[in-house]
Amino acid sequence: MYKKPKGTRDIFGLSINKWHKMENIAVDLAKQFNCSEIRTPTFEDSSLYLRSVGESSDIVTKEMYLFEDKAKRQMALRPEGTAGVVRAFIENGLQNQPLPQKYYYIGNNFRYENPQVGRYREFSQFGVECFGNESAWADVEMMQMCSLFVEKLGLKNTKLIINSIGCPNCRKLFNQALKEFAERNKDKLCEDCKTRTNKNPMRILDCKNENCQKILQNAPKLKDFLCNDCKNHFDMVKYGLEKIGVNFEVVENLVRGFDYYTKTVFEVVANNIDGKPLSIGGGGRYDNLVEEMGGMPTNCVGFAMGLDRIVLLLNEQNENIDVYLSNAGNVEISDIYLIANNLREQGFSVECNLTNKSLKKQFAFASKLGANFVCVLGDNEIKNKTITVKNLKTKQENQIELKSLVEYLKNNTN
Repeated sequence: MYKKPKGTRDIFGLSINKWHKMENIAVDLAKQFNCSEIRTPTFEDSSLYLRSVGESSDIVTKEMYLFEDKAKRQMALRPEGTAGVVRAFIENGLQNQPLPQKYYYIGNNFRYENPQVGRYREFSQFGVECFGNESAWADVEMMQMCSLFVEKLGLKNTKLIINSIGCPNCRKLFNQALKEFAERNKDKLCEDCKTRTNKNPMRILDCKNENCQKILQNAPKLKDFLCNDCKNHFDMVKYGLEKIGVNFEVVENLVRGFDYYTKTVFEVVANNIDGKPLSIGGGGRYDNLVEEMGGMPTNCVGFAMGLDRIVLLLNEQNENIDVYLSNAGNVEISDIYLIANNLREQGFSVECNLTNKSLKKQFAFASKLGANFVCVLGDNEIKNKTITVKNLKTKQENQIELKSLVEYLKNNTN
């Protein structure tokens, strides 16, 4: 019997409904912010990622899926979305059109890494890239989109964390100071950090080793090396987020894993079922990448959200459908089916009993589905033209007029 490759998954049943919901919300949100869709190839010349993501990044050194095609060309499955969109922006002459331009994408990426909570070797992202806007408000807009995305999904316990990693000029001074600090403490650092110290010192700040993190608490602070332009830009980002009411926290060791970032970087983190922080997306500014890849100098900022992890968190919140319709006594299934159709037309997600299950089993099934409400239609309800509604979260139960069901559900849905 064939089995799916390690680090991949099949998506079906109730889970696919969450994917549809996410994708629809992503598309609607992107259109609200005047973003056009862009679709790029699933594989590219491997040098594209080597140049953009960085030779010392984990993606390039450990995680890329590489293969040689029949023409002996070295190709790579797409490990992230930004590089391909930048390549398309240059190759198709989009840089010659009026700026700024914003593009969104939803697609699968591939990284050969150890599968972990909500992270697969084939994974899906929703991303947005903004070209040709140097304003700090463009950074704010990207972070606002991330915040609105998780809000519209109903995802709870999320937090936006931000930092500035400066421009190449101020980073050069910081990297030198950080390298000297790492050299003094190299005997205490993990092997990865020892390697990164020589290739890209700033990457050691992203190390997940607890011992390294303790040592790095005494390391030089990037904020002390920011030039006036980078400092002013970051101050404006913070002001903008405060102005529009987006909560955030400055985390000084946040650097992200790609070499192309400049100035602002950010992540959206959430608590999983164990209460541990889990990164579900992030991004930042990359003002030099277009020029480095052969295009004209172009200010850019963007983000990507990891849809697989978001689905995992939504599953933990156990919010799958709005209403489960149940029949009791001698009530015909056709009677509840007509009510289900009416609710669906009003935008509710609905499941109803189409079998001969007992009322107890129907409630158990509704609970398993994660229904917010169970509506019971029995003999008495038919006689009195009412319906019994139970909120499975609050356990509150009410009998209301059948004609008022839609209004009641709308008024009592969070």
